[in-house]
Amino acid sequence: MLILVNVPLAVIGGSVALYVSGQYLSVPSAVGFITLFGVALLNGVVLVESINQRVTDGHVVNNAVFDGAQSRLRPVLMTAITSALGLMPMLFATGSEAEIQRPLATVIFGGLVSATFLTLVILPILYPCFSNQKLRI
Repeated sequence: MLILVNVPLAVIGGSVALYVSGQYLSVPSAVGFITLFGVALLNGVVLVESINQRVTDGHVVNNAVFDGAQSRLRPVLMTAITSALGLMPMLFATGSEAEIQRPLATVIFGGLVSATFLTLVILPILYPCFSNQKLRI
């Protein structure tokens, strides 16, 4: 359930990116949302699994959350950055296929920004709420 929390902020980011760029929801942008959900959920799985592994090893929940988030910062950021850089040519396309490429790239790019923020900041904050152990301050 915690990993599915990634989806709403990814939707918000993709929708805001479409609105700011003056584009509309279309079939290519819907495909972009599907791709975005996959990347956002994968990043969530990577982070939560890292935290779960530390909890299983006997760490206190707040230490496990901090260490897990810190250790997965680079992989999550690299996934988002490489995807965003790969979409730059599609994002700035002006050719005959631009009406198909640009909405797809806009949704994924905007959603990756918000989903990455969620994964790295909000997900570790929410983890103790979904955990069966109590947070120690």
